[in-house]
Amino acid sequence: MNVISNKWIGQRTIRPDGADKVTGRAAYGADTVMPGMIWARVLRSPHAHARILRIDTSKAEALPGVKAVMTAKDVVEFPLDKSVMLGIQDMRWMCRNVMAREKALFHGHPVAAVAATTEAIAAEACALIEVEYEVLPWVIEIEDAIKPDAPILHDFIKLDGKPSNIAGKLEHKLGDVDAGFAQADVVIEREFKTRPVHQGYIESHACLVSVSPDGKATIWSSSQGQFMVRAMSAYLTGIPQSDIRAIPAEIGGGFGGKTIIYLEPLALILARKSGRPVKMIMSREEVFRASGPTSGSMSKVKIGATKDGKIVAAQGTFYLQAGALPGSPIRGAAGCAFAPYDIPNVHSLGFDVVSNRSKVAAYRAPGAPIGAYAVECVVDEIAEALKMDPLELRLKNAAKQGTKAAHGPVYPRIGFVETIEAALAHPHYKAPLGKHQGRGVASGFWFNAGGESSAQVNVTEDGNVVVTTGHPDIGGSRASTANITAELLGIDYKRVSVLIGDTATIGYSNLTGGSRVTFASAMVVTQSTEKVITTLRERAAKIWKIDPEAVTWDDGEARPAGDNAGKFPALTLAEIAAKASETGGPIGAGVQLNTAGAEGGFATHVCDVEVDLDLGIVRVLRYTSFQDVGRAIHPSYVEGQMQGGAAQGIGWALSEEYIYDKKGRVDNASFLDYRMPVCSDLPMLDTVIIEVPNPKHPQGVRGVGEVPLVPPLAAVSNAVYNALGRRFYSLPMSPPRVLEVLEGA
Repeated sequence: MNVISNKWIGQRTIRPDGADKVTGRAAYGADTVMPGMIWARVLRSPHAHARILRIDTSKAEALPGVKAVMTAKDVVEFPLDKSVMLGIQDMRWMCRNVMAREKALFHGHPVAAVAATTEAIAAEACALIEVEYEVLPWVIEIEDAIKPDAPILHDFIKLDGKPSNIAGKLEHKLGDVDAGFAQADVVIEREFKTRPVHQGYIESHACLVSVSPDGKATIWSSSQGQFMVRAMSAYLTGIPQSDIRAIPAEIGGGFGGKTIIYLEPLALILARKSGRPVKMIMSREEVFRASGPTSGSMSKVKIGATKDGKIVAAQGTFYLQAGALPGSPIRGAAGCAFAPYDIPNVHSLGFDVVSNRSKVAAYRAPGAPIGAYAVECVVDEIAEALKMDPLELRLKNAAKQGTKAAHGPVYPRIGFVETIEAALAHPHYKAPLGKHQGRGVASGFWFNAGGESSAQVNVTEDGNVVVTTGHPDIGGSRASTANITAELLGIDYKRVSVLIGDTATIGYSNLTGGSRVTFASAMVVTQSTEKVITTLRERAAKIWKIDPEAVTWDDGEARPAGDNAGKFPALTLAEIAAKASETGGPIGAGVQLNTAGAEGGFATHVCDVEVDLDLGIVRVLRYTSFQDVGRAIHPSYVEGQMQGGAAQGIGWALSEEYIYDKKGRVDNASFLDYRMPVCSDLPMLDTVIIEVPNPKHPQGVRGVGEVPLVPPLAAVSNAVYNALGRRFYSLPMSPPRVLEVLEGA
């Protein structure tokens, strides 16, 4: 059924979870309690790299109040010689990340955990655990990790037959780059560095786990996927998935950082051992030290163009930090870097590098901002060398329908050109600038994703509707679901309640991530609702004693299809529901799909900055994002996604970074010292929504949430160059670094 009226789709309806969240009634991971609950704490390695020779937990076990103690021997071990993938996570690395085995691989790596009647007793017990370490040489930075004489984290990782810290490689090729560069009139090659940055979610990791006497386990936690929590916990504990129920709490931010688990399997093991419900909450310091930031990077990008502005060749090499165990987002860096452009000759290469840092986790378009930062800065230098407007250069080379991307696909109808044209025509791009002020632009791409999703639509006895989906709501999926369901049924959106089901109440649904949820859930919700409409027509036909094909559904009512069907008064949803028991029973339908057809998203950003030459402070004065969103089901949420990505990108560009001390420890593990931007650091972040509907989706949806973080690093960097006439090839552009460049000029 095609949406025609758009009574609710595209409207700024009241968000279903809004009142509970602003009044404090919403329940997050740390809010769950149970009778008899005990608390668990984790003992973490004080060393960046150390072999674990012996662990003695006897003193901790003897402490009054202690109910259970665990170490790596309680976690299922996956052999190193065979990959065991669960989504994007390899259980070989996961079992060594949640609890150190042969070695502690970073400062803060878990080595044991204790459950006790109070948090204080659990902490005291952790201090009583004796661990004998053989301290090993450690390595933090990429450039040090890839040296021939670097300390090796894992002997089983080999490059050219020798142990190495380069754990993986990904390569994309299109055309002949050597021939392409031979055609170029202008060739620019630059090197770039970025620092690791944390997702910065406000709610830290938390869970409560209970195991009943029959061995059935229930996990309450904040995550980006309750089915992921169930599966990973089952793999790591050996408990069948059918014996684990994972219930999602509200989530106070994730941005990819909660697509992985840290506490749940530990709490599950301790609950099984103790026979008591176990609660665990990470402190903010633990979040910074032991949960995944995104990668730091080291990149080299070379681009060649003819004198008329046609880019003919591009080459990129991207080294990304994986942290202590393999798995950096080289796919995003190598695949997305050149994706906005129609370039005939491309060679893009990504390397996955391990070092003694906490294992990285996804962060909003993982890897793509790193690739875009390098490419978009070089594109700006190409424009300057050719004396072209930077947006006009991008427009001349923009990918469009029929463009072959280096990472594989031929693009269908996309809206990238429209984002550039909108930026060129916007008043922001023409506004005057003052002294020490500059304007920068950048574009970006993210793949987007589909994947497995489930939904159930039920009509209540009083004629209202309850929709259950399987995805934690991070970016407004409940509001979008209500809008779509109400639109299709022709009823007021306030009559639609949307619930997030747990693993026992709804069919399998993949993670909330990859900009997939509104795309995928809209598909299964649409098909479920269409089935319900078919049932409603059948029930009306029974009441009228006519053929169902002679009944239409329009504007929330069943109506005879025409005069030949008979003259019957229209039946409302409530009237049909009231007679459900007489006409066949409950009215509802569910659909489970592995959704396909998600097309990539594109954006162009314009940023104005002012640089304080005395203090080295870069202030963002104005920021406008232009993005092809396909179809904005709920425009306010779309704008919020665009604004949030811009804010995070500004922080990445100007202030955020992990700082390590001389012992390989994170030295700024708090929101006080890790400098995320706050309201006073930012202007109003303006948005321009561009709608080029995705023809493969019933409502035209493209993913929205990740593209907004891709362009900002380069947009801010290009603006700083425009203000100062000096380029920065390393982020963040924090005041000390700005002053260093200014004073060294």
